[in-house]
Amino acid sequence: MSLISLIAPSGYCVNQAAAARGIERLEQVGHQVANQQAVTRRFQRFAGTDEQRAAEINQLTTLSPECDIVLAVRGGYGATRLLEHIDFSRLGRAFRSRTPVICGHSDFTAIQLALLAQCGTITFSGPMLAGNFGAETLDDYTWQHFWKAITQAEYAVSWNNSAEACSASGTIWGGNLAMLVSLLGSPWLPAVDGGILVVEDINEHPFRVERMLLQLHHAGILKRQKALILGSFNGATVSDYDAGYDFNEMCQMLSARLDIPVLPGLPFGHEPQTVTLPLGAFGELQHDGQQSVLTISGHQVIA
Repeated sequence: MSLISLIAPSGYCVNQAAAARGIERLEQVGHQVANQQAVTRRFQRFAGTDEQRAAEINQLTTLSPECDIVLAVRGGYGATRLLEHIDFSRLGRAFRSRTPVICGHSDFTAIQLALLAQCGTITFSGPMLAGNFGAETLDDYTWQHFWKAITQAEYAVSWNNSAEACSASGTIWGGNLAMLVSLLGSPWLPAVDGGILVVEDINEHPFRVERMLLQLHHAGILKRQKALILGSFNGATVSDYDAGYDFNEMCQMLSARLDIPVLPGLPFGHEPQTVTLPLGAFGELQHDGQQSVLTISGHQVIA
């Protein structure tokens, strides 16, 4: 069983009951959960002051050798306020000798991409304490896939979509689309060439998703990738004004405009059911026109 250390670099955990439920579930199966005070810590809308939250990230250099997993409590907003105050050089040195499984998504993407850019550190885009492990009904697929991803040196993710047949291989990277776009032009965005970019978001209308993806296109980032995989984009409702313009139409427009495959439908992101992906690992993608299979390797695992 694992020692799990909580971190809360973003928003205050409004749903305290969910966080408590998540801790209870982890402890019931034998895991130890450290730094539980991060759940209740608060300053304004954040999970503590900027200084407290940055210190929590910097203290990952002094983790107990028994700590296998670092788990974000929730997302929200606040991670980008910390980037200038994170000692990436020190973190990089510490993680070269031993890298724990660091997992989260949403706003946490900013720190994950910065760690990849500055340190070459692979982190896992996957479930968090409150929203996933603390859900009223725990999704079994999300739970099982998380443990598979962090314990198997090679594993595969498959899903159905009707994109044209293709194959690609390269570095898996991405995460939350809005957070990725917010890092454009900064030293915290990884310069990945020949990668497989996987993105997701929540509460973004299809035209906003399109606008962000076109921004990546205009910045020259998408043309340097081998493939673009779209995860979950839920929480937005189209209206009569859209007159037939929806997420599928947006995907078709992108597929026609981009010179790389666009494969939608991966269960990844702000949904009860989500896969866990190591950002910075190696991926081999095979798509036969009906089913996509992404085989992942090169990431750290726990025993």
